[in-house]
Amino acid sequence: MSDKFDIIVGAGAAGLADFHEFFDVLLLTQAHAGPATARNTGAAQAKGEVLAFTDDDCEPAADWLQTLGKRFTTTPDYAIGGRTLNGLPDNPFSTASQINIDYLYNYFNSVPDQARFFASNNLALPAVLFRAIEGFDTNFPYAAGEDRDFCDRWLHHGYGMIYAPEVVVRHAHFLRFQTFCKQHFNYGRAAFHFHKVRAERRKNRIKVEPFRFYLDLLRYPFIHLKASRSKLISMLLLISQAANTAGFFWGARSKSTIRSM
Repeated sequence: MSDKFDIIVGAGAAGLADFHEFFDVLLLTQAHAGPATARNTGAAQAKGEVLAFTDDDCEPAADWLQTLGKRFTTTPDYAIGGRTLNGLPDNPFSTASQINIDYLYNYFNSVPDQARFFASNNLALPAVLFRAIEGFDTNFPYAAGEDRDFCDRWLHHGYGMIYAPEVVVRHAHFLRFQTFCKQHFNYGRAAFHFHKVRAERRKNRIKVEPFRFYLDLLRYPFIHLKASRSKLISMLLLISQAANTAGFFWGARSKSTIRSM
């Protein structure tokens, strides 16, 4: 896997001409329709047996494909999710967003070979199984929710997921207070659609995480960060959850629907 691969990039990436001498790079263009559509478009053009996804604000480690390849040697039919590091540690908003993801991984993937959630910026899986469940749901228009929905459908079809912390990507997503709040508002909108679709798929009522889940999230920075930063990051997480809740109820009021796949 690590010595034979294609690179497929969506439009907007600069400097790709410099790499054509070393790699087979395919640049795709399409009307803006959200990350789910973009990833499906790239996957449709891929010729390999394994699909590996990352984002344009991420820098995979030099051994990213090599470490993924080792995992697929022993677990070829699983989705593999790696560890994402914060590429902007001096930005408190970027740090808070990454701490939020770290907490979700700790919560959903506490048993690595029975993982339940991966973000799509560090995810690899067999192409044939990706296509068997019809890829990402393109009714998620934002960069939020489509990855959680994909993981839920993947598990619903009986496929396994493994968390591989040695598969590393560095994420450099610059945020200000306004974009931080907007990001988590959109997370909340997507969360409502995800819970609605999941409830329809499982034929039960919409269920969210218990109160303890959110309380532990606010405590998480005090365990994993230096004391000098933990209060600020915990406060930002509280703000993020307020924005998320507002987005969730905004989504609940919306007349738009998401189809279940």
